[in-house]
Amino acid sequence: MIDTIWQTLAQTPGYLFDPNKRIFIGYIIMAFLLALFVYSVRKTKKTTKGFFRFMFAKKIWWAPSARQDYQLWFYNRILKALLFGPIVLTMVPIALATTDLIETVFGESSPWIIPKGAVITVFTILLFIADDFSRFLLHYALHKVPFLWHYHKVHHSAKVLTPFTIYRSHPFESYLYACRMALSQGMVVGVCFYIFGPQLSMFDVLGANVFVFVFNTMGSNLRHSHVWLSWGRRAENWFISPAQHQIHHSDNPKHFDTNLGSALAIWDKLFGTLLRADQVGKISIGVGNYDAGHNSIWAIYTKPIVDSVKSVVPKRSRLAKKTTEIQNKTV
Repeated sequence: MIDTIWQTLAQTPGYLFDPNKRIFIGYIIMAFLLALFVYSVRKTKKTTKGFFRFMFAKKIWWAPSARQDYQLWFYNRILKALLFGPIVLTMVPIALATTDLIETVFGESSPWIIPKGAVITVFTILLFIADDFSRFLLHYALHKVPFLWHYHKVHHSAKVLTPFTIYRSHPFESYLYACRMALSQGMVVGVCFYIFGPQLSMFDVLGANVFVFVFNTMGSNLRHSHVWLSWGRRAENWFISPAQHQIHHSDNPKHFDTNLGSALAIWDKLFGTLLRADQVGKISIGVGNYDAGHNSIWAIYTKPIVDSVKSVVPKRSRLAKKTTEIQNKTV
C-alpha cells in the first residue's frame, strides 16, 4: 500500500506534461492566452498589472472552495489507486467481448480492404463521438437520478471555479466515469477490430485524440474559471463553450440541468437542455439557495453516501407502510 501511494504521488507532476490531462501545460498556456484576449476586449482600462489581478484574483484562487479542490485532487488520486484499481472496468476485456459477441451473431470477421487513412479517420471520429456521447449520458443521469445527484453535487458545491475544479468529484463518481470510458472505448475498439482488423490507430497529437487535443486547446481550462469566453450564437449551437459550462454551474434554478455536454452541443439540443451564453445574463456559482453541507473534506466524502442512502430508504419505508396497511385491511 505504501508503494502504491508513493508511486501515485511521484506520478502527480506528470499531469502537467500529459496531453490526456486537462491541466497539461500546453492547454494551460492556451487558456492563459485566451484569457488575455478576453481581458483585452473589455471596456475598462487595461494594464499588465490589471490583467494579472483579473486572472489570478486571490478571492478566487485562495477561496475555501478552491482550497478544497486542490486537496481533493491530491486525496482522490490516492483513494482511486488504493480502492478502485482492482475493480474498475478496463478497455481491453470490453473490446474482446464486443468482438466475440459480433462474431457470434454475424460470423468470423472479414476485414474490409480500404485505405489506411480512411480507417484511421473513421476510428478517430468514432472514438471521439462515443466518448463524448457517453459522457453526456452519464452526466445527464448524475443530474436526473436523485441517488447519483448526491455524489455529483460535490462538483457543483464549488463556490468558485478554477481549472482544478475539474478534479472536485466524489470517488464514486470518478469510478463511474472510469467505467464509462472503458465501456465506450472498448465497444468502439471491438467493433472497429471486427470491421477493419487488428491494425487500428488514430490521429493523435502527442498521444491525445486529435479532437480531444483541439477541444482542450480551445480553452477547456476556462470552463472552470471566472473568465467568460463565449464562442457566439452559431458555434454554441454545435459546441459547448467555456461560458456555457459556467452557466451549467450557475446557482440560478433556471440554469439547472443545462449544457450537460462536454465538447459537442448536439446532445443537449436533442435532449432539450442546451442554453447559449447570449440567453443569460450575469451568473453566480453554486448549487442554489441552500447549503450543500460540503464544508470540509470529510463532509464531501461522507455526506453524499448518507444522503444517497436516505434518498432510497424512505421509498422502501413508504412501501412497507402501504403493505402493512393493505394487510391490516384484509385481515
